[in-house]
Amino acid sequence: MGPELARKLRAHGIETPLELAATYPRDYKDWRRPTPLGAIVGAAFARAREPADAESNEEIAVGRIVRVSEFRARVPVVSAEIEDESGRLKATWFGRRGLKLSAGERIFVHGRAAVRRTRGAVSVELNVLHHKILSEDEPYRGSVVPVYRASKELPSRTIAATIERNFEALAALIEDDLPPDVLAKRGYGSRSAAWRAAHQPATPEAAAAARERLMFEEFFGIALAAAIKRAQRKAGGGAPALATAPGLLERFEASLPFALTAAQKRVILEIWADMARSAPMNRLLQGDVGSGKTLVAAAAIVLAATSGVQSALMAPTEILAAQHAQKLAPLLLPLGIRVDALFGNMAGRERDGVLRRLASGECDLVVGTHALIVEDVEFARLGLAVIDEQHRFGVAQRAKLRAKSRAPHTLHMTATPIPRTLAQTKYADLDLSVVDELPPGRTPIETYVLRQSRKALAYAFVRKNVAAGRQAYVVAPAIDESESALTSALAELAVLRRDVFPDLRVDLLHGRLPQREKDAVMGRFSRHETDVLLATTVVEVGVDVPNASVMTILDAHRYGLAQLHQLRGRVGRGVARSYCLLVAPDERGEVERLEILARTTDGFEIAEADLRLRGEGEFAGTAQAGAGPALLGSLISDFALYMRAKADADALVSADPALERPEHRALRRFAAGEETRATLLDS
Repeated sequence: MGPELARKLRAHGIETPLELAATYPRDYKDWRRPTPLGAIVGAAFARAREPADAESNEEIAVGRIVRVSEFRARVPVVSAEIEDESGRLKATWFGRRGLKLSAGERIFVHGRAAVRRTRGAVSVELNVLHHKILSEDEPYRGSVVPVYRASKELPSRTIAATIERNFEALAALIEDDLPPDVLAKRGYGSRSAAWRAAHQPATPEAAAAARERLMFEEFFGIALAAAIKRAQRKAGGGAPALATAPGLLERFEASLPFALTAAQKRVILEIWADMARSAPMNRLLQGDVGSGKTLVAAAAIVLAATSGVQSALMAPTEILAAQHAQKLAPLLLPLGIRVDALFGNMAGRERDGVLRRLASGECDLVVGTHALIVEDVEFARLGLAVIDEQHRFGVAQRAKLRAKSRAPHTLHMTATPIPRTLAQTKYADLDLSVVDELPPGRTPIETYVLRQSRKALAYAFVRKNVAAGRQAYVVAPAIDESESALTSALAELAVLRRDVFPDLRVDLLHGRLPQREKDAVMGRFSRHETDVLLATTVVEVGVDVPNASVMTILDAHRYGLAQLHQLRGRVGRGVARSYCLLVAPDERGEVERLEILARTTDGFEIAEADLRLRGEGEFAGTAQAGAGPALLGSLISDFALYMRAKADADALVSADPALERPEHRALRRFAAGEETRATLLDS
């Protein structure tokens, strides 16, 4: 290839022959049999009668040119009447300077057919994308045409032509990595054969079979990398083996003011079983809003303390960390567990005292923020690290907390529902526990979607609830005025105080406030010294005010469904009926998406819907330009295939954890190459 094509490929994320070989078609067009012109015309008129009205459709046809017309303008237009045995059709080329067509020529055309209405006349026109002049006796040789991920500079046909020109050289680079017994079990052939069929399939069925074979190998590599990481962690040991004393669960539950749910008990026993081993626990604790994950974490802390090791709980914000400390201290102190808090804004003497108690072992549990991972924080014997809202910390930050001990047990917690499909892949090296039952007494939250033009009704409803002695949140997406036309919290505060709630106590909370001021605002709201709290998404997690019964979210269309569900979870925490009001533009399309929240309060169902709408790349934060060849399979639509590949990878690593068998040695390089795609959470 020439330097200009190489530059375009590089800009597309393709820099090496192997990357070009791994650039698979995203779709196929079946061009084996041309459609009769009469059928194209009939289908176009039929589509025009549908409610959506005249959606264009791609067609291919072979006919003879009857007449050619050319219109010379700024954008040249060439039209040709084409006919075959079934009928006649007008084909048009836009912007094709120097195009030479002659009456009587046989021609192949590919384009989009749609109904056109001109001066009262109705006709079907084909906007031609590709064509080829055929000789008089030349038969049409159709094929299944691959369609590649393209860009403005690099169309699909250029990528296809580049691969076709270099087909045999690229095919020679393809090696089989999967063991023959795995392939035989699933009925798959060689990777080389699948590669050839993916780029030059004889039939659509052959293309589908080739894609499945190649997707299986991709998924197998991701699952294999995760399985090896898990095996290495479990073989490494080094963690304190914490045996559960007889009757510990009963004593823990007896100390609580309420009974544990069956789901909480099940998950506690899973965690305790992990902590009883010398292999460090690496478990993700997932649960919907209000499911009682903090109590489950408390049980892990109890086991650690009764076994003579310390625990650390790290939260992403001081508001959340302080609330954890306020909840856990009264639960744990009756059991003799000493609790400290460590924040970045602590005074020197107070901070020194906490550090001394940690280093001496007097402190059993420390709750804090990033302040826990600075260099001068030392533990006497850290055995358990609990990381809340773990997705808000970077890998390096999580690793720093774990590095405070040789190999502590680690419990990652999240209230942000992670789709089950994504949890099996993005967090494939973790053991997963789900608290899938809400404690009795949790108040169901009623959710309503309001159009922007009815925003005043939302504020009237807030006033009604405040008059009944309740409190309310109003969430705005931006702090101040921005170019993206988001509602500004500062501007909305002025409106609320001046025009909407001049007689109510309205306060403001956002991320730029100093920590002391944030604490003061939350303190006033918790003590019911504030009626309405206007906030940004800083209240998304951890804020717990049982008297708040209304959550109004402005510009709700700007958020993902999972984040809206999190914000909704700030209400419904007391005995009063609670409500969530989603205010969105009047356009129907935006409102329809939000109706999912009105139909269900199941966070996992909502997260799955969010994943389908946004795609796994965006949801996982891995979507980026110039990232090289994309993953061929989809974790959403191909999840069943992933699970089959995972089962095979897990079985292989279970039998040969270090891949030492001769038939598995090639898999070491393969797994190492796939580790980046596995996005493993191992620290």
